[in-house]
Amino acid sequence: MLGVYELTRIELLRDLYVWAYERSAQEYMALKRNLVEPDPLRLAWRGVIKQSVREVVRKPERAPLDVIAESLSLYALGADRDSVEALVVEELRRLHEGVLARYGLRPSEFSECQSRQRSA
Repeated sequence: MLGVYELTRIELLRDLYVWAYERSAQEYMALKRNLVEPDPLRLAWRGVIKQSVREVVRKPERAPLDVIAESLSLYALGADRDSVEALVVEELRRLHEGVLARYGLRPSEFSECQSRQRSA
């Protein structure tokens, strides 16, 4: 900073900017290489998956597979039906309190669903 202010050597500031820009570009390229491509099936049916998970949690008195089948029957999934059903089951297994807002659920609904599953 002393070189820039007192000696008016702007090239030092320019070199710092170029170095920071190159480093940022390298970090971006490293991150981009490590990213995984999103699952096209999950992207295509994400609304259906969220709705099905929400229905299973909100109807804890019923068997989860029955609720999933009923929820998926409302949509024309075609050949993707079995895969979407598997994705819903996977999402239910990974469901925890940290992601409830993603599905529009309350913690009380989730805890009630968990307690019913444990007692069954």
